[in-house]
Amino acid sequence: MGILPGGPRLLAGPPPRGGPESYGDHLARLGQTPAIGPEDMVTELELSGLLGRGGGGFPVGRKWRALTEGPRGPAVVVVNGAEGEPRSSKDRVLMTYRPHLVLDGAVLAANAVGADSIVVYVGEEHGRARAAMAAAIEARSSTVLVSIRTVAAPIGYVSGEATAAVHFINSGDARPTATPPRPSEAGVRGRPTLVQNVESLAYAALIARFGAGWFRSVGRRETPGTALVTVSGAVSAPGVREIELGTTIGELVEAAGGRRDSVGAVLVGGYFGAWISGDEGWAMGLDPQAMRARGLTFGCGMVSVHPAGACGVAATAEIMAFMAESSAGQCGPCLHGLRSIADTAARLAAGRSDAAAIDDLERWTSLVTGRGACRQPDGAAAFMASAVRVFGSEFERHARLGRCSADEASVDVS
Repeated sequence: MGILPGGPRLLAGPPPRGGPESYGDHLARLGQTPAIGPEDMVTELELSGLLGRGGGGFPVGRKWRALTEGPRGPAVVVVNGAEGEPRSSKDRVLMTYRPHLVLDGAVLAANAVGADSIVVYVGEEHGRARAAMAAAIEARSSTVLVSIRTVAAPIGYVSGEATAAVHFINSGDARPTATPPRPSEAGVRGRPTLVQNVESLAYAALIARFGAGWFRSVGRRETPGTALVTVSGAVSAPGVREIELGTTIGELVEAAGGRRDSVGAVLVGGYFGAWISGDEGWAMGLDPQAMRARGLTFGCGMVSVHPAGACGVAATAEIMAFMAESSAGQCGPCLHGLRSIADTAARLAAGRSDAAAIDDLERWTSLVTGRGACRQPDGAAAFMASAVRVFGSEFERHARLGRCSADEASVDVS
């Protein structure tokens, strides 16, 4: 863990020794969650400008407001810590070391939206995080007035999508869908359900204590606040960093010990994100709203540095294979379209295809977009399109010569 300028917030305080922060240490550091009414809590979130940290970037206050103004009756809060993104670890770090901050946010959410039940949904592969959350629930069982239970999310990229989480909790089947009703209307057990990422809930707990103005006091560009980012790839000290939003990729890499090689490209936003060239990305601020204006996504807060000496076509093919294998198998664009794209990318990477394959990739990515039963085809297609754009010359060389020139390329971003 580490902090960049802008001040530690979620990761404030000394790292807990030997495991999660205890309830006593949590209270000693931050005090009790203040008594705040539902309307005041939602209003404070709206004023803060907090965007969801689960990947979609939807305003948290607006999301909570929708449940207060929607169908009445006891609601359910789902604490989403599935984190199926392969190169992201920020959620499990937060749950492992600051579980009570997450639970504070969950209880505040339950109070705000009128929920009498909280489901903590944590990836089954994240054993330490699940254990930390379970222990935190037990430690405060006598003080919490709502029902709280944990559910192990199945391994899978789509398991953390909101509708997939609800479906799994209801039936044991983690399949997402784009069809109504949405969870906010009829989710867990048919009740209005708020599905919120663990980082978003942790921020809500801090905003309740310190206010919207405090939250907005940092942030360099359009989006206020800090965020957890997982940095990986060709850096000396990969891991989770807390950054002031607007921090550049270059600054983030320096905070991660600096680069270990010349930079060929950077993958931002996770597997639903995009490749950008190294020289373009180095000075780019990690700001969700500014990135959206450029057709990019902050996503799950993942930044992976791809060295110039590695093959971008092969890296792309590997990710596309994962995306195809992660299909929920409930529509043709995902089941067949992504498999065709992945297989073609694999043949190009292996030098067993021709220039027509690049045309096929571009055509198929446009054909699957907007036609799936969920957003899986859209995210995979956008990622593939960014690869052809950034690694275009390498794709052409693979098609023409059947080999890679990545070892000849170098981008100096010093």
